[in-house]
Amino acid sequence: MSKELIRQILDYSHADQTEILYIGEDSALTRFANNFIHQNVAERNAGVSIRVVSGKRIGAASTNRLDEESLKKAVDKALEIAETQRENPDFGSLPSPAEYAKADTFVERTARFTPMERSEAVREIIGEAQKNGIVASGAFSTETTDLIVANSLGLWAEQRLTQAKLNLVVTGDNDASGYANHLSKDVGDIIPQALASEAIGKCVQGTTPISLEPGEYTVILEPYAVGTLVAFLGYIGLGALALQEGRSFMCGKLGERIMGENVTIWDDGLSPQGMPIPFDFEGVPKQKVVLIENGMAKGVVYDSYTAGKEGTRSTGHGLPAPNTYGPMPLHLFMKEGDSSLEEMIASTKRGIYVTRFHYTNVVEPVSTTITGLTRDGTFLIEDGKFKGAVKNFRFTNSILKALSQVSLISKDTRLVEGFFGGSRVPALKIDNFTFSGTTEVS
Repeated sequence: MSKELIRQILDYSHADQTEILYIGEDSALTRFANNFIHQNVAERNAGVSIRVVSGKRIGAASTNRLDEESLKKAVDKALEIAETQRENPDFGSLPSPAEYAKADTFVERTARFTPMERSEAVREIIGEAQKNGIVASGAFSTETTDLIVANSLGLWAEQRLTQAKLNLVVTGDNDASGYANHLSKDVGDIIPQALASEAIGKCVQGTTPISLEPGEYTVILEPYAVGTLVAFLGYIGLGALALQEGRSFMCGKLGERIMGENVTIWDDGLSPQGMPIPFDFEGVPKQKVVLIENGMAKGVVYDSYTAGKEGTRSTGHGLPAPNTYGPMPLHLFMKEGDSSLEEMIASTKRGIYVTRFHYTNVVEPVSTTITGLTRDGTFLIEDGKFKGAVKNFRFTNSILKALSQVSLISKDTRLVEGFFGGSRVPALKIDNFTFSGTTEVS
């Protein structure tokens, strides 16, 4: 989308303030199941969201038709919507122009990765699965995104991003399964054989699972499972809107200890160890925000609206308008420890090893209680060794409670998928983790 057209649309609007958010995506996907590639697709999509501010009234409209006439109609629709809204006395202003830190967000080989190259990677995975009499399924995707934020105050933010992701599930006899996933801006970081070995190893170990009674167990959670806990923590209550509305676990707790002293969590959209981006969807520069420090509740993230309510500044965590979620941390990190995964296992008298969680949902946000299932590699540990596979559990647990009982943290971390972003987290050993039920499959 040209700068000239964006400026024309900004000039066309007669609102007090106008914002344009352009997101253009070129994505490609190779999907496979039952050891066969069954889908190869590519899509080019682009859309514009327009937000207008008239006095204290705000309206938003969007379109994926990017000609001048359609964009003007979208502006008119946003103005019409604003006129029907109640005045919002808490709204201050759209962001002013800013300077942005440099961030390495684009990798040429990811943008140019071909269907043949994706299929060759999948072929390697399927070959490894067939050698072991196992069935592989999953998807390999690459994506290039062009992001522009501009407003009538003179703000202009523009960035090109790439993302590559390979998701793999393998299945064998007796409902045994294994999982592996890799997320990166650089497709060259994805090693298909390594992911195949990781998933197949879990599947081979997962045959003939036994049933165990639900209850409290010591657990060792791989980063996939830890990433789920951290992402839900951010979703439930690490944004300022949840705090202001009294539905965050941080309410009345800032400056107090809410989890173990060995747990530190922050958000950093500029770190090259994550999926960086220098600004949010309002064009505000990203800031590193410490959320939990040595178990202490330190702060939450802000967008322009929630910052205006408190007379402070946005931390660069705004989502696309219209947005009912409020600001959200999308680049979460948990501080590493000094243990290896092998040391965690060896130190466990009796416990459960969990690869990942599945079908996870919120039960009660203020207590951070969530529920879900273990999946694709759940094992019994006795006397510091794997004793075999276990049929999957249902868990119902408070994240705060779980992170208050962390006894060991791995020194290695992994980038895993989160809500609209990625989290870099270690593996954890947690005492007294509650499993509320069991299933009939491994």
